[in-house]
Amino acid sequence: MTIQLPDASGVLRGYVPRSQSAALTTDLPLRSRVVYSAAHVVADPLRAAADEPAAVDWESTLAFRRHLWAHGLGVAEAMDTAQRGMGLDWPVAAELIRRSSAEARSVGGRIACGVGTDQLTGPAASLAEVTAAYEEQLAVVESAGSQAVLMASRALASIAKGPEDYLQVYGHLLRQSSDRVILHWLGPMFDPALAGYWGSDDLDAATETFLDVIAAHPDKVDGVKISLLDARREVELRRRLPDGVRCYTGDDFNYPELIAGDAQGFSHALLGIFDPLAPLAAAAVSTLDTGDTDGFRRLLDPTVELSRHLFCAPTRFYKTGVVLLAWLAGHQQHFTMVGGLQSARSLPHLARAYELADRVGLFPDPALAEARMRGLLTLHGVDA
Repeated sequence: MTIQLPDASGVLRGYVPRSQSAALTTDLPLRSRVVYSAAHVVADPLRAAADEPAAVDWESTLAFRRHLWAHGLGVAEAMDTAQRGMGLDWPVAAELIRRSSAEARSVGGRIACGVGTDQLTGPAASLAEVTAAYEEQLAVVESAGSQAVLMASRALASIAKGPEDYLQVYGHLLRQSSDRVILHWLGPMFDPALAGYWGSDDLDAATETFLDVIAAHPDKVDGVKISLLDARREVELRRRLPDGVRCYTGDDFNYPELIAGDAQGFSHALLGIFDPLAPLAAAAVSTLDTGDTDGFRRLLDPTVELSRHLFCAPTRFYKTGVVLLAWLAGHQQHFTMVGGLQSARSLPHLARAYELADRVGLFPDPALAEARMRGLLTLHGVDA
């Protein structure tokens, strides 16, 4: 049956959905790459208008994490995909970290949790205040028994006078961390407040500072997550990492080639797009585990058009498409987001996301996805 989908100009055109999802085979555990999905949170639509900053449906949120673990992926918790700084404040993020860490222990799942400074709701007064905020969050993650991801800090970006301030803050945190951490470099396309991170708008200069931080404490750095949407730069940087320090790609535009790698190395993955793509991503990496790089690319390459659509500018609103696909796939019962972010993308954008996801066989129940998409279109006055 044909469904009428609006294109970018608002013109309706017919699309015939698939009748079956993609047939996938996955041999767990995944072996050749460490793969994390940065996971979204499920809002509670019955409490979303309450006074609390973020009303989370804890049961559905944790159920989605069990879905990711069941496919062999790790969970990158309380990261950008979970709307940190875009509806999810630190008290709720801390609760999310505690709950997800306990759930990970119960099922034997891999987990790493975001450490930032977002409890500083106003301008930071000093580097010491920024460092203390990082320390508070690091303590929560470590006490929960999870690995820490040191995220980029808006507060640090606003107060740092140059590279030496980044070296001071990160050096202090790495010296006191009890376990090896993941360093996260999030580009301004994801968060404009992070422009000039590592002390320079010149990415070459910023890269040198970033590498200096790692070189001073290689024993405390498990890996680095690079989210600059620049494959060439990521490859050049990963070739300069010390032995034993992993590169986790955060490039939602070029992930198949970066994970596949080349004769000089490869990237592991910590990706927001692997939230909706978990079954396909797991099957692809399982194929790569056998040494079949071509098979890996055949599975993952067709998903890039969907990912580039979800992450198109303004990139920070990619979470809207991620949650849409979770709803269409049956992982949650509604399309409501923390902070009302479901309204951040246009109806044509959402329609295109549905079509691209359906084309790659992403939906476990295509009929359910079609019915829900029709309902969304009808709600917006479209006779689908």
